[in-house]
Amino acid sequence: MKSPINLDFLKSTHALKIAFFFFISITFFYLGKHWSDGYQQLIFFTQDSDPDPNQAVSISPNYNKSFDISSLIDHNSTEPVREKALTKQPPPPPPPPTEDSVAKFGIVNENGTMSEEFEVGEFDPGMVDDWVNETQAEKEGSESVQSFAIKKFGLCSRDMSEYIPCLDNVEAIQKLPSTEKGERFERHCPEEGKRLNCLVPAPKGYRAPIPWPKSRDEVWFSNVPHTRLVEDKGGQNWISRDKNKFKFPGGGTQFIHGANEYLDHISKMIPEITFGRHIRVALDVGCGVASFGAYLLQRNVVTVSVAPKDVHENQIQFALERGVPAMVAAFATRRLLYPSQAFDLIHCSRCRINWTRDDGILLLEVNRMLRAGGYFVWAAQPVYKHEEALEEQWEVMLNLTTRLCWKFLKKDGYIAVWQKPFDNSCYLSREAGTKPPLCDPSDDPDNVWYADLKACISELPKNGYEANVTDWPARLQTPPNRLQSIKLDAFISRKELFKAESKYWNEIIESYVRALRWKKMRLRNVMDMRAGFGGFAAAMIEQKFDSWVMNVVPVSGPNTLPVIYDRGLIGVMHDWCEPFDTYPRTYDFLHAANLLSVEKKRCNVSSIMVEMDRILRPGGRVYIRDSLTIMDELQEIAKAIGWHTLLRDTAEGPHASYRVLVCDKHLLRA
Repeated sequence: MKSPINLDFLKSTHALKIAFFFFISITFFYLGKHWSDGYQQLIFFTQDSDPDPNQAVSISPNYNKSFDISSLIDHNSTEPVREKALTKQPPPPPPPPTEDSVAKFGIVNENGTMSEEFEVGEFDPGMVDDWVNETQAEKEGSESVQSFAIKKFGLCSRDMSEYIPCLDNVEAIQKLPSTEKGERFERHCPEEGKRLNCLVPAPKGYRAPIPWPKSRDEVWFSNVPHTRLVEDKGGQNWISRDKNKFKFPGGGTQFIHGANEYLDHISKMIPEITFGRHIRVALDVGCGVASFGAYLLQRNVVTVSVAPKDVHENQIQFALERGVPAMVAAFATRRLLYPSQAFDLIHCSRCRINWTRDDGILLLEVNRMLRAGGYFVWAAQPVYKHEEALEEQWEVMLNLTTRLCWKFLKKDGYIAVWQKPFDNSCYLSREAGTKPPLCDPSDDPDNVWYADLKACISELPKNGYEANVTDWPARLQTPPNRLQSIKLDAFISRKELFKAESKYWNEIIESYVRALRWKKMRLRNVMDMRAGFGGFAAAMIEQKFDSWVMNVVPVSGPNTLPVIYDRGLIGVMHDWCEPFDTYPRTYDFLHAANLLSVEKKRCNVSSIMVEMDRILRPGGRVYIRDSLTIMDELQEIAKAIGWHTLLRDTAEGPHASYRVLVCDKHLLRA
């Protein structure tokens, strides 16, 4: 009898192939099902929680819109892909420790109990490097790979520990034809070939700075070892020395009972001066040790404290060591490096400036920087003393401010307050020939880089927009009207650019906080070296960092400083081919995004990085976010400076054209 199954067929090659294919298919199906359950799934469109059942095809949210991505993100820096929009979200990570839990660290005292009362000691040995000056170039790797070598930078002599290149250029200052108007306190940078080519050392006994907010009230003597201010101003409650520390009681020449009482006095005089709301950005002229600005911080007012490097040469250094925003600057013959309509309030308390000299040219500079409707607060002897010479000075000041169309509001005790007009109506109604005249329409009041002072009134924009900024804190994220005046090559609206930049930096700072634990870093004095619209600084505020950011706008790009100030932030114009006007060791963190690859076309990148090292504190950190093509060179320079480096991928991944170079500065000793 014949079997119903064809056994010959089962033994054939064709049957074996079918069986093998079937077995492989089952195997891959099982493995794919088993291993893919826990993995993220790529989806292309998000769907509403209640979709329209009649809609068969999902419409892209980008339908019928055109974008120019290169305009949104400058210089080919693509925005990180938002994982929440493209991927299935994994379970949320455990929440980070709260600030309270971080603050509970302490030491066990002699009684065996935990105490938070302890001092920051010397630098950890791991943060101190021995640095031997060498003359030969350092090389790593084979010569076939190494295309260049960077000479190891030596330490400068100890007497240069407080060197500010453009303000300590004795050779240039001695050649000045005149110094009667304060020219010696202005920028005079060294010529090419004579610029800083060594690493500025810390003073002997330098210690890790006392952290904020304790630093507001005390700093280490060894970090700013100068007693001149104690000798001159100790009786005025500015500063005192207590063993190995300087103490700051919070007083000033005109407010010896403390800055808080003084600020309350101003608010009671003029109720419209609402600190932290209508008044957000201030300028303190001749600031001393910056107690005025230090105590305004707790009222949500950020103050730029300025003073020259004069006989009280270390006042700005004290301010920055305290953790208060400050810059070395002088009212002399050039415009200060801040935009027009920048400050809501400008303050001068015994600032030793003759405001009425040369037809009021210095007060006209105040007028340029003061926002329409802003306040000028003057505390000085002519306000309250009745000596004949001082009374005459008061009358001259009243006459000048009247011709400037300032409204005299009130004099109470030793304080006088004026208000700048909101529009041009007063200027246009003055008698013909009244001095000072209006500036020529061709004059740009925001042109400040090496620009001479002008004895004329900067006319307000016809639309009066500059007076109408939103109150703080809404001001931070509201696109200001002056955004439209910024000269940009853009294919989309400036408001969209503004929002895109804010969103871009918000997401990056969020990732830094989450992945790199930024909340555990010492971030008090921060500088953004190429600030754009101030998106980085705004993101730091949104993330509630207890820090302030100096937003630097390079002269090589568009002048966005007016927008930065309209947001309620602070900043300054600068050319990174020259040194910055600050003392050594004054910033905890330097942020340089898309800067060095741009400036490389104009000047020596190693000179910029040596300057970065000068202003960075030992224990500080640098983030350089830039093109991959420049990273090898930057790493070599960083090593020659003594920085400890780590190259990180951006959120775009390892194949992106950008990287983040993280550099840590250690304390170097000879």
